[in-house]
Amino acid sequence: MSDTGTDTAFWHPFAPMGAVRHSEFVITRGQDVWLFDEQGSRYLDATASLWCVNAGHGRAEIVEAVAAQMRELATYQTFGDFANHPAQELSRRLAALAPMPGAKVFLASGGGDAIDTAAKMSREYFARTGEPERTVLISREYAYHGTHGFGTSLGGMPANRVAAPFVPDVVRVAYDDPAALEKEIELIGPERVAAFFVEPVIGAGGVLPPPPGYIEQTRDICSRHGVLFVVDSVICGFGRLGDWFGVDRFGVVPDLVVFAKGVTSGYLPLGGVVVHERVAAPFWEPGAPAFRHGATYAGHPTVCAAALANLDVLADEGLLKRAESLETTLHAALRSLGDHPLVAEVRGGTGVLGALEFDPERLASEPGLPAVVARHARERGVLIRPMISSVAFSPPLTLTDDHLDLLTAAVRGALDAAA
Repeated sequence: MSDTGTDTAFWHPFAPMGAVRHSEFVITRGQDVWLFDEQGSRYLDATASLWCVNAGHGRAEIVEAVAAQMRELATYQTFGDFANHPAQELSRRLAALAPMPGAKVFLASGGGDAIDTAAKMSREYFARTGEPERTVLISREYAYHGTHGFGTSLGGMPANRVAAPFVPDVVRVAYDDPAALEKEIELIGPERVAAFFVEPVIGAGGVLPPPPGYIEQTRDICSRHGVLFVVDSVICGFGRLGDWFGVDRFGVVPDLVVFAKGVTSGYLPLGGVVVHERVAAPFWEPGAPAFRHGATYAGHPTVCAAALANLDVLADEGLLKRAESLETTLHAALRSLGDHPLVAEVRGGTGVLGALEFDPERLASEPGLPAVVARHARERGVLIRPMISSVAFSPPLTLTDDHLDLLTAAVRGALDAAA
């Protein structure tokens, strides 16, 4: 923690700046699962930054690929007919890995951009196929779909919904009940519903794995009513759930998949939407007008080079397979903390994600408890993510059993200190 009395000019996201402005925690270096602050102290990164450094910090392969690309062609836009080799190759590889046939890939700058892309694309798809009245978008309570215009409207976390009014024709349903989705579609009228947005595991809303059969049942409901099934795998993709797109394990075929974060392991900002051939068709047929949407940095060659190198690391080192075993051992480690009096629930077991939910009575008297526990864990050399009523875990996929032992000991100590 840096506390020099100097007033920072940097406005931190999701931060109470009155408290942070004179007291920033400055990270200077990362290596594998470790981070180092400006005093040289070492911390286990049990968050992978924000759910994204799947391959670990300090990957020379990614750094070298980025440097080589910048020497050749650092940047150029891809509007109209402009292209570059890294953007072409990344799109080809992602389409080949996608859980839907004939996939096309629309690249963006990050997850928030990609959510807005998917929302606009869903509505425009129906406008182009003769059903312009299909404008309603459905999401779930506790959902987090970023903080852009559509993402804020789709979000199901009340604390993030303060900048009203929002995008119209957006509604939410219970996060764990397929029947609630079907009831809402029927109430609105299927002929008015464009898309349903679903995170395979709800991340920032509390690390909420889906009930058994939920993903499969909601996919079926959408199919019956002609509603596009949009999977938000910004957190869940590229190994976090043990597969490429965070939805493969459920055996369903989505219409659109939104991705970001782990596609570059967070080394450079990149997001996008993978689109089923059926949804792409009215945009790609001869004579079709342009989809008038896109980011300056869409298809950025240097960023795409980082993604390509990251995909190689994930594949060559078997990190998706590693995630399959790590999801079990991480969940077991967190369950060992379930006997602590501050802990009301342990969540996890679907992917390399987990959370400790705090006792509601203690939270009522101390709403800042998650931040207090996270601070005590940091003092013990482990970084965890405080959320509204819980703390979350999403370590790099290179985590070992020894690292888990350190994590468990530090978090138990943090819980004791907070209690």
